[in-house]
Amino acid sequence: MTAYAIAHLRSVDFGPEIVRYLEEIDDTFTPYGGRFVVHGVEPEVHEGPWPGHVVVVEFPDLEQARAWYRSPAYQAILPLRTEHSDSSAILVDGVPPGYRARDYLAKVGRG
Repeated sequence: MTAYAIAHLRSVDFGPEIVRYLEEIDDTFTPYGGRFVVHGVEPEVHEGPWPGHVVVVEFPDLEQARAWYRSPAYQAILPLRTEHSDSSAILVDGVPPGYRARDYLAKVGRG
């Protein structure tokens, strides 16, 4: 099942460290089948506050996303982002084709 790495970048010190991070991150995805699906766009906010930007990277599955995050190549550049931004990052599974919101009810024992 497709999985995603999602980052919420609330503020970024756009100095040489972030430039280096951006120059090097794409190559870290290649061995794990990752690709940007959302990057560098201004969000259209409809509810609540949303300071900053969101980044979404797609992977073939959660194991590949975990392997990418833990990889020496990504760990080597990770401090370039974490030390120069106020941000959060998560890994999440996607949903299978045909998924419907009500499917969640069975998952939590309410359906």
